[in-house]
Order: sequence, then C-alpha cells, then structure tokens
Amino acid sequence: MYAGIATSSRRLCGALALAAAICAPVAAAAQDGVRDLGGQPAHPLTGTAGTAATVLIFTAVDCPISDRYAPELQRLRDAYARRGVRFWLVYPNAGDGPAAARAHAEVFSYAMPVVLDPRGALVGAAKVSVTPEAAVFDATGRLMYHGRIDDRYLDFGLDRPVPTRRDLAEALGSVIAGRRVQVSETRAVGCAIVRDQP
Repeated sequence: MYAGIATSSRRLCGALALAAAICAPVAAAAQDGVRDLGGQPAHPLTGTAGTAATVLIFTAVDCPISDRYAPELQRLRDAYARRGVRFWLVYPNAGDGPAAARAHAEVFSYAMPVVLDPRGALVGAAKVSVTPEAAVFDATGRLMYHGRIDDRYLDFGLDRPVPTRRDLAEALGSVIAGRRVQVSETRAVGCAIVRDQP
C-alpha cells in the first residue's frame, strides 16, 4: 500500500516538476526585455499568486487619447488596489525612453509602477496593438481580458461625453469574483504601438 502511495507521489511530483519546467520559460519569455525606469529587469507577470488580478495599462508619451484616459486610469487604480489588484503602466513604443516615460508618468500623476517594453514582450502576452489599451491577468497569470478601457471613443475624433460601458472595470469585477469574463476582448481606439526592430 505504502509503495503504491510513494509511486503515485513520485509521479505527481514528476508531473508538477515538468509543468514548472514548461511554464517557467514561457513566463520568462513573456517578460524578456522589459525594464523599469532604472534599466533593471522588471517582471509584472511574475508573482501574481496572492493577488486578485494584474492589470497592464499600455500608454505612450505622444498619444492624446492615452493622455485623456489618465484620470480614469488613476481612479480605477485607486478603487481596485485595495481589493488586491496590481496595476502596471507599460510604455511599449521604442522611442519612449526612460527619461521621457518618467516625465510623462509624473505629469499625469500615475501612482503605479512604470516599465518599458520596447521589444514587445508584454505587448505579445497581452495581445494589444494600440495605446491606450488594457490587459487583465488573473492570479494564475492567465490573460482574462484585453482591449479598451471603456467605450468612450468610437473612432478617431469621435467620442462620447460619458462612456456607456466600462469594459475594464467589468472585467475586473468578474475576475475578482471568480466569474468568467463575459466580454474578454474588445477593440481599442488609439495610437498604433511602434515596436523596436529585432
């Protein structure tokens, strides 16, 4: 009997070790080349266990639509940080260096960690293509939502005074409650992300 338990335990441990070996490179690859403003490697998608969700907000120094969302993004961060949600501000454009990103984040009073993603590692993991755009990952690191923050912008130069649907907030509410996100992908209106050349 004990021999059977020991064999089963060894098989389970072997399977877990294999899963860890397979998943670790994927997590590392999803953050390859991501740096903080001091030039050090940053890992927004690591250590998500114990958090309700991780939100990546993609922005740019020279995108007016991103700038107009700054107050709403700060409001969302303030509302959800106390509920275990981590927010990261991501500058994915190759031309947005540390000095420019720092100055931009300070001008708009972003109270969240800032990272640079010129190689597009986080862009790929989050499946985004413009700024501003958001991605929500659950506690296991699974992508649960990506797309617009809300439906304020219908197209370039065409926006509502007040949004009728707050997609990011709705996705966060579902993830925190352990429910399936009803709309897991939306089209964001914004400025195209300019990725670094390999």
